[in-house]
Amino acid sequence: MGFSEADVAAILLTLRLATTVTILLLFFGAPLAWWLARTSSRFKGPIGALIALPLVLPPTVLGFYLLIALGPNGPIGQLTQSLGLGTLAFSYSGLVIGSIFYSLPFVVQPLQNAFEAVGDRPLEVAATLGAGPVDRFFSIALPMAKPGFFTAAVLGFAHTVGEFGVVLMIGGNIPGETRVVSVQIYDHVEALAYDQANQLALLMIIFSFLVLLSVYGMQKKSHRQVLRFSP
Repeated sequence: MGFSEADVAAILLTLRLATTVTILLLFFGAPLAWWLARTSSRFKGPIGALIALPLVLPPTVLGFYLLIALGPNGPIGQLTQSLGLGTLAFSYSGLVIGSIFYSLPFVVQPLQNAFEAVGDRPLEVAATLGAGPVDRFFSIALPMAKPGFFTAAVLGFAHTVGEFGVVLMIGGNIPGETRVVSVQIYDHVEALAYDQANQLALLMIIFSFLVLLSVYGMQKKSHRQVLRFSP
């Protein structure tokens, strides 16, 4: 038995969502991670804890409050309605927003660790050669933190693919628009279509294994490079 048309649609939507969210998280998460890695502000702790909140918060709790915020009576919903955009709840755009919040720590934390591993010495040397803060970030920090970007991208993508509670709360179950793979598996189980659920579940297991394998491989490679260039 192969994948049904609904299964394929769910897979393609999930890949589209994960790709969009990963790109946005890398774009906005890199400056945030850089700030967390370099700042001595007293707000570093609270902001870091806020970013890490989805790691311990039940997905349905985060999804519930995002649903309220994006709904017609919420602050974001009222803003989007005043701009003629309607509400973002139960839409693909709402899924993107919810997924960004839920996957944020899986991107920011690896990037923060990578930036912290760069250390002060390379940046100080670049500064003595006349490089400004922006130049040091793009010419020194980003290239040296490349393994962290790979890890962040893979984890952010994989975590978005595996979401269930948040996407179900915010997006509901609209075929072709908000029904992702995790929701499709849930639908199969509810319909007692265990064979179809098993196919999608096995696909998720294989995908998750390959993701972890690639991350561990990159970490091992980075560790070897550090040992090679260590005095």
